[in-house]
Amino acid sequence: MDRSRQPQGGEHVPVLVDRVVELLAPALAMPGSVVVDATLGLGGHAEALLKRCPAVRLVGIDRDPHALERARQRLAPFGGRVETVHGRYDELPSVLAGLALDRVHGALFDLGVSSLQLDDPARGFAYSQDAPLDMRMDTSGGQTAADVLNRYTADELARVLRVYGEERFARAIAAAIVRKRERAAFSTSAQLVELVRQAIPAPARRTGGHPAKRTFQALRIEVNAELAALERALPIALDALAVGGRIVVLAYHSLEDRLVKRTLQAAATSTAPPGLPVDVPEHGPQLRLLTRGAETAGPAEVAANPRAAAARLRAAERIRAAA
Repeated sequence: MDRSRQPQGGEHVPVLVDRVVELLAPALAMPGSVVVDATLGLGGHAEALLKRCPAVRLVGIDRDPHALERARQRLAPFGGRVETVHGRYDELPSVLAGLALDRVHGALFDLGVSSLQLDDPARGFAYSQDAPLDMRMDTSGGQTAADVLNRYTADELARVLRVYGEERFARAIAAAIVRKRERAAFSTSAQLVELVRQAIPAPARRTGGHPAKRTFQALRIEVNAELAALERALPIALDALAVGGRIVVLAYHSLEDRLVKRTLQAAATSTAPPGLPVDVPEHGPQLRLLTRGAETAGPAEVAANPRAAAARLRAAERIRAAA
């Protein structure tokens, strides 16, 4: 979802928007072309694509009904060129089937938590504000962060913190959580922030940013099953791309970016057994990488929108149909 700012006056500024449009536009010039914005958010990237590519039809998917409603309002001037769907991006096959589409010409993933979610204290995503421990992107169902903290075993909590937060002190924090909830259940973010601060050794608290940052990231990923959904969604999106179609992915932490890198590089690599005297077409690469490594926002954009600092952009083009 859009890692973007909403400065005074309500203007919505999507991350790396010019580069995203530049990469996708060549695939969206023909009449009848379709682009899927798999993380529609507040619609900033979608609006830019619709303006730049007058022939394109856009399908916008988002699991957050609040963001979806805001995006619908923003994109209303484009009328029938826009379809919006409440759902997760790993539900892309059913979304496309429902719209009688079997191929798309562009796909965009802007991962992570959106500005709408971060800036709403009631959602519980931000460790800087006391709020209910919710962290659900789709508030219509599913477990909350409080449920995870109050129900998971110490081993399960340590795994979540270590794997999804890359937290060095995962086991100490998990043990402290279990001890604390025996006295009173977790309900607010301030309770968790204070516990993490006390569980981490004093020298470690003075480096690496806010001491609760990694714990909050890990809980958010667990609550929303973000990495599991992304691991399912990327191959689905690649399979849906027509030859000549392009995919752009914006990731905001190393776990996401490594998964994106691995998936795109695998599809851009020949699968022919080593030692064959000639290339076999059906074993050739399916993708051509459009970026060298991960691209990042420039100093001016980061200064204007600090959330852009973590963005890592990767893109690829389908060069042959799947075997």
